[in-house]
Amino acid sequence: MTTKHGLITDSFKVVKKARRGGKREKRPSPPPPPPQKEAETKSVREEELQQLRQFDLDWRFGPCTGISRLQRWERAKLHGLNPPEEIRDLLLLTDTDPEYNQSLWSEYPL
Repeated sequence: MTTKHGLITDSFKVVKKARRGGKREKRPSPPPPPPQKEAETKSVREEELQQLRQFDLDWRFGPCTGISRLQRWERAKLHGLNPPEEIRDLLLLTDTDPEYNQSLWSEYPL
């Protein structure tokens, strides 16, 4: 008994399934939503936290590990590095919120 080694379709029957409901009509896609300005989508809190993260990442004001943001701001002012006043104002307004007071790296061990 000899067997022919050919295509897999020689051994198995090809079955094509019919589509349900026949051909579908193309529907126009809905128009994309109008682009919103980035400032509109962010909340005030998110914008403030983003400013503070940028302050953390700016090495002109010295390292930020192991101290609060306000301590870092005050140290930079003491050394004449001219940190932004709006950062200090923001930190003084939100002095009880740890998300505002602690730097971006506060959760990492020293």
